[in-house]
Amino acid sequence: MNNTDKNDSFFDRLWKLFTSVKLSVALLLTLAVTSIIGTVIPQNQNPMLYQQKFGEVLYPIFEALSLFDMYNSWWFRLLISLLIVNILVCSIERLSSTWKLIFPEKLNFRADRFRKSPNRTEWIAEQSPEALKGVYGDYIIRHFRHSHIETDDTAGYLIFGEKGRWTRLGVYVVHLSILLLMVGALIGSIFGFEGYMNVPVGASENTILLRNSDQSMKLEFDIRCEDFTVSHYPSGMPKEYRSEIAIVDNGKTVLEKALRVNDPIHYAGISIFQSSYGKVPGDKFTVVFTDNASGMRVEKRAAIGEQIKLPADGGTLIIEDFTDNFSFRGHNIGPTFLSRLVEKSGTPQPLILPLDYPSFDKMRQGDYAISIEKIDYRYYTGLQIARDPGIPMVYAGFIALIIGCYITFFMFHQQICIELRPADGRTTVSVAGISPRNRPGIKTAIKRLARKLGKLTGQENKPV
Repeated sequence: MNNTDKNDSFFDRLWKLFTSVKLSVALLLTLAVTSIIGTVIPQNQNPMLYQQKFGEVLYPIFEALSLFDMYNSWWFRLLISLLIVNILVCSIERLSSTWKLIFPEKLNFRADRFRKSPNRTEWIAEQSPEALKGVYGDYIIRHFRHSHIETDDTAGYLIFGEKGRWTRLGVYVVHLSILLLMVGALIGSIFGFEGYMNVPVGASENTILLRNSDQSMKLEFDIRCEDFTVSHYPSGMPKEYRSEIAIVDNGKTVLEKALRVNDPIHYAGISIFQSSYGKVPGDKFTVVFTDNASGMRVEKRAAIGEQIKLPADGGTLIIEDFTDNFSFRGHNIGPTFLSRLVEKSGTPQPLILPLDYPSFDKMRQGDYAISIEKIDYRYYTGLQIARDPGIPMVYAGFIALIIGCYITFFMFHQQICIELRPADGRTTVSVAGISPRNRPGIKTAIKRLARKLGKLTGQENKPV
């Protein structure tokens, strides 16, 4: 480290760090590697799947590193934030020198630069240099941001024109677009949410279960499912399912719309997507008590939440909930009623009653085996609820990216010189152009300019 670096303040050293291209490369490579990891490891899956796949050793390590929800992890957000600061500081650092090129104190046109340019075309005009100077000079003044006319040593004229210095800002528009995209993604990741809810037909819900969490959140409005329909292919596979959704805000229905897959509803900054569907029990079903000794059956009609007395006053049963899928010892046993059994001689105990296995409760070895039959189902619609406040900024970033790329690749700074030299009562006209990095477009621009200048004098250009 030299003496100048030693005398720099902490802020100066920090500024130099973030203006480093090496830091940009390191951050981009790190993001690329982590993105590969996020592709190899499926994101936001069921924790049980991760446990089975990675085992008891790797699972807690990967969980601690947030590799299963990597794009919402604190360290991924930190990498994005560092890259944002890096791009912003680099742009500010280089903008001052670019600004001087765009707005120079004095424009300097040198004829020798244009005479050496490979982008050059010549022809013979019948008019005198004096006459052409007026025609060509007026055209350049109208179509170029800067212009200048001077007399040449050969008693001719030099007409200079320049435009497009501002196009050097195109790369900064691209930088801005990247900043908008990343800031929008950060805002969505930090302040947005995503969750799910099931709404039975005819019912209203306002509570969602947040993704990858046991936490729930209440919306500021209710979602009511008025109707649900599903059509099938001849093979039995679902063809289309549609929910008739109503948004109820402060007791008033403010929006009604048919919700289909890939056709979400938007309300109050929240997007509602059709995610899934299924069936739930209706108002009533039959609970069957089968005496394990005699095989005698006792049937009772019941509903979720009701207390059901066991035969011979043996206690009570409460059906508490229903789920489409229930995992028992690592196996999915399908639709299942979740209940609680309170026997006179014992303490309350949880009881699961799978519909696909009516003899399941016999394993409990009680006086009665309990099962459920004669269920009147009704559909429910599964909704994905999401809010991403960063989306407007992401859209703005895409628009800025298109504009910046168009400016950078299709517009360019160009300087032209029209040289008029007397030649036996006529004029030799030479048009040349230069552009930074010798852009290929300057050759086409010079040819186009030569054709227009020829038309101004009412003649075709005759190459020398």
